[in-house]
Amino acid sequence: MASAKIKKGDRVIVLSGKDKGKTGDVTLALPKAGKVVVSGVNIAVRHTKPSQGDPQGGLKRSEAPMHISKVAHVTADGKPTRVRFETQDGKKVRVAVKTGEKISG
Repeated sequence: MASAKIKKGDRVIVLSGKDKGKTGDVTLALPKAGKVVVSGVNIAVRHTKPSQGDPQGGLKRSEAPMHISKVAHVTADGKPTRVRFETQDGKKVRVAVKTGEKISG
């Protein structure tokens, strides 16, 4: 089970694979599966036959989930950073390791 260090709405960068270096926002987080869906990254193409619901058919592109270990949170200057938890004012908050800035959300 993965931790909730990366959540929906976070800006992330891909660390490995065919989309290495691409950035995008997390549109869906699947913490039990340890996966995230990032906008504009890991595009899967499905060939569909024409049907009554979709008379055109053809190539359908969609964003596929990728493992949470392949992405890292992006700081304001566009560089990847790890995330740690700290207690501030009695609340548990996410903090960027590189810069020490608080991550909203």
